[in-house]
Amino acid sequence: MTLFADDDRAPVVVAGYRTPFVRSGTVYKHLMAYDLARLALQGLLERTQIDRRAIQHGIFGCVLNQPKTTNVAREAMIGADLPLSIPGHTVTMACISGNQAITQAAELIARGQAEVVVAGGTECLSDIPILLKRPLRQKLTELKKVRTPLDYLRWVADLRPTHFLPEIPEIAEFSTGLTMGQSADRMAARWGVSREEQDRYALRSHQTAAEATQKGILRDEILPTVVPPRFQVVDKDNGIRPDTSLEKLQKLAPAFYPKYGTITAGSSSFLSDGAAAVLLMSKKRAAELGYTPLARLVSYTYVGCDPLEELLLGPAYAVPRVLDETGLALTDLEVFELHEAFAGQILVNLRALDDERFSRENLGWNHKVGEVPLDRLNTLGGSLSLGHPFGATGIRLLVTCCKRMQREDSSFGIIASCAAGGLGHALILERLS
Repeated sequence: MTLFADDDRAPVVVAGYRTPFVRSGTVYKHLMAYDLARLALQGLLERTQIDRRAIQHGIFGCVLNQPKTTNVAREAMIGADLPLSIPGHTVTMACISGNQAITQAAELIARGQAEVVVAGGTECLSDIPILLKRPLRQKLTELKKVRTPLDYLRWVADLRPTHFLPEIPEIAEFSTGLTMGQSADRMAARWGVSREEQDRYALRSHQTAAEATQKGILRDEILPTVVPPRFQVVDKDNGIRPDTSLEKLQKLAPAFYPKYGTITAGSSSFLSDGAAAVLLMSKKRAAELGYTPLARLVSYTYVGCDPLEELLLGPAYAVPRVLDETGLALTDLEVFELHEAFAGQILVNLRALDDERFSRENLGWNHKVGEVPLDRLNTLGGSLSLGHPFGATGIRLLVTCCKRMQREDSSFGIIASCAAGGLGHALILERLS
C-alpha cells in the first residue's frame, strides 16, 4: 500500500482523455495498439497545450502487444513527436496494466524523480499477435544452419502439416486452465448471484451508458478520432446497446457452462479496442504551470488472491486496504468507478464488501466494509457497455472518476479493478478545487 502526503510533491491528475472504445474487428481493425496510443497521446497534448519539453517520462499499459512494438509507450511518444530525450516504458499487469502505469507515474512524482509524467494504456484486440506452433518455430530456427541442398531437403521432409496451424492466444489462466468467464461463473454460483441479477445489472450498464452518450456527458473525456484508411471521424463508443432489454438478455444462452451457467454474452464485457492517456504532475509544478488539477492521488494498493476460487475478487480485498490506510470509511466515498469484467463478477465483489463473514474471515475486520450505493456506482456506464480494452480500462476509470467528482462536487472517489491471475487494485482520489 502507498499513502501519498498532501504536500507540494503530491501527485495530481491534471487532465485525461481517451479514444472512443469500440468493438474489436470494427472501426479500428486496420490499426495497431501503437496507433491508438499515439492518437490518445496526441489528443492529450493538444487539449492541454502542455509544453512537450516539460514532460519527463511516459508510461503505458498494454497486454497483447505486437512484438515489433514491444515498448509501445516509447514508440507512441516518438510518433506523437515528443522530444526524443524523454524516456518511456511499457508495463503489463493484465486488466490493471493501465492502473500500474498511473501508480508508477505517481511514484516517480512523489519521490522527486519527475515533476510531469504521462500515463496511458492501449489495446487493439483486432490485431492480436498470432504465433506459429512451437515445432515450426524450432524448425525455422534450425533453418539458419542449413548449408547444402541435401540439408534443405532433409529439413523440408521433417515438416508436418500440423506444424502450420496457428497458435491463437486464449483468455485462459495459465495456472488453472479455466477461462475468465468460467471462473466468473463459478464465483457467481458460489456467492449465490442469480442469472436475473446479472441480467438486470448488465441492462443498467447499457442504459446508463446510452443516456450519458445521448446527453453528451461522455464528450468531456472522448477524443474524436480520425481513423485511416478512409479517415472517418469516430466520436463515440460503439459497443453500447441502447435498444437492449431484460427480455432480450434473458433469451441469451449461457456462454461458458451451457447446462448450468448464468453468465452470457450480454452480461460479459466484450473484446474491445481503444487507448487513453492522463497527464500527472506534482501539485507544486501544476500550480507553477498554471493548471488546475482535477484530483490528487491519495492511496493505492495491489492485491493477489486465489486464481482458482477468487480470480476476480481482487476489489473486495483491495478496497478495504486503501480505506484502512487512509482512515476513511466506505460512506466517505461519493464516486465509485469499478471495472465490470462480468455482471456476476462485480455483483460478487459488492456482496463480499457488504458481508460480515467475508470481512471477518478474509480481511480480519470485526465488521463488514459496507454497501456500495448503486446511485454512486458507474453512473455513466462501465466496461460491460463502454468496452474493455485491457490496457486502457484503468485509465478510463481514473478519467471518469475525476470528471465525475468535479461534476458532482464530490470530495472522495475510488477506482477498483480485478485482473487475470487473481489480481486486484484500488485507488482513492480527492477532488481539488
